[in-house]
Amino acid sequence: MSIALSRSRRAALLAPVLWWSSQALAGTSLLNVSYDVSREFYKEYNAAFAAHWKKQTGAVLVLNQSHGGSSKQARSVADGLEADVITMNQANDIDILHDRGGLVPADWAKRLPDNASPTTSISVILVRKGNPKAIRTWTDLGRPGISVIIPNPKTSGNGRYTYLAAWGAAVQNGVSPAAARALVERIFANVPVLDGGGRAATTTFAQRQLGDALVTFESEVPLIQREFGGDFEVIYPERTILAENPVSVVDKVVDRRGTRKVAEAYLAWLWSDVGQALAVKHHLRPRNAKLLAAHAKDFPKVQTFTVDQVFGGWKKAQKEHFDDGGIYDQIVIKKPGR
Repeated sequence: MSIALSRSRRAALLAPVLWWSSQALAGTSLLNVSYDVSREFYKEYNAAFAAHWKKQTGAVLVLNQSHGGSSKQARSVADGLEADVITMNQANDIDILHDRGGLVPADWAKRLPDNASPTTSISVILVRKGNPKAIRTWTDLGRPGISVIIPNPKTSGNGRYTYLAAWGAAVQNGVSPAAARALVERIFANVPVLDGGGRAATTTFAQRQLGDALVTFESEVPLIQREFGGDFEVIYPERTILAENPVSVVDKVVDRRGTRKVAEAYLAWLWSDVGQALAVKHHLRPRNAKLLAAHAKDFPKVQTFTVDQVFGGWKKAQKEHFDDGGIYDQIVIKKPGR
């Protein structure tokens, strides 16, 4: 009897351990839905975090990625794609998850440091070697005879940042809103094709050899130069927009799947020394001030402005400029050939 009881007690004590071990072996999975040009960073970050998580907890973690035009990605999550975390390049594409179904709380950006943006980048202009069209400023992109590759602002955060960068830089240089709008009209009249996301626009410019200039994030430039050789030069306009890259757990998904703890840890680790160093490696500007200063040569100082400073925040900018019937639609309708 005592032997049987002893075995029973041992089995009872071992049961939770065996269950946890089986869960670790089976693995937990997370889906990170992100914007188009972040895939290389998150591929390396995912591997590093999975190793960190296994060392810390003993659990196997499977990390899946989904990338595309940021707004298209955000709409997919709002429409039911089960993302545990969403990592975007603008707050507007996370706000939509609150507006459509309450997938995140209204104050999601207050849950992590830096308005939940662990990294930043800026919009820059990539030109062909030797800069044959002498492109130096946003105004140059609106000159007659210039062909500019920009992803579609209706589907791409990259495209929206480009639009706002040109408009905002003009306003900050003392130009009237009407003149800023006219500049943006000229620039988009020079766009021969509107790709759905930043990576597709890169392919159009670098591989298909269309356009005299490509507007993209600073973080994308080294990748283009590595993949396509030294046939391009980067132009830093005197003023440009600061692109903040916010992140959030998708509350309704993580609570339903039981993945909140690991999803929150996954995002918090973006601020770790390892996470910030990986950001630098992939040419994203870190929030760590010492690390940013140590890599000053990789991140030239330029005058930047934010969407909040010039446009009153993303919600206002979206409504005025990019919603159906907004200023961008009015500009595209006026484009020659339409």
